[in-house]
Amino acid sequence: MSTDIRIGIVTVSDRASAGIYADEGGPAIEAYLARALTSPWTPVARVIPDDRKLIADTLKVLADEEGCCLIVTTGGTGPAPRDVTPEATEDVIEKPMPGFGELMRQVSLTKVPTAILSRQTAGIRGKALIVNLPGRPRAITECLDAVMPAIPYCIDLIEGPYLETDPAVIVAFRPGQKPKT
Repeated sequence: MSTDIRIGIVTVSDRASAGIYADEGGPAIEAYLARALTSPWTPVARVIPDDRKLIADTLKVLADEEGCCLIVTTGGTGPAPRDVTPEATEDVIEKPMPGFGELMRQVSLTKVPTAILSRQTAGIRGKALIVNLPGRPRAITECLDAVMPAIPYCIDLIEGPYLETDPAVIVAFRPGQKPKT
């Protein structure tokens, strides 16, 4: 099915990009979005190593050339020396959206005390929202459950496509609009 809605999914992992182990984060994001979104969309997936310039370049290509309205990354958000996804994201965004990271950490802290070590961030580049997620599939779901209600409206505000969600999975919040039940 052809669609104009394109969503970037970027796995940042030295080992997954080298084929040492299977990427679980990218497929978890794609599966979540397939359940949550009723608007037809096309995934634009990448698996890349933990390299700040490569991450930044990939985000730029997905936003500027591939026309992704949403780019979701997984991995590289911890305190280890090779964890540079937030820095690469900050290198390319024009408007930081700190509330996304704050909410994701708040939700994650109810599950595990080490969530305080997480450095997820988000921001706007052109007409794309970039959101950094943790690497584990369960944490990805928890974080997306927290922030997904705001993502469609954020994309509306940056003049992106209209994303509809399945209210049985997640209810998108749009001010002044009655939630669909």
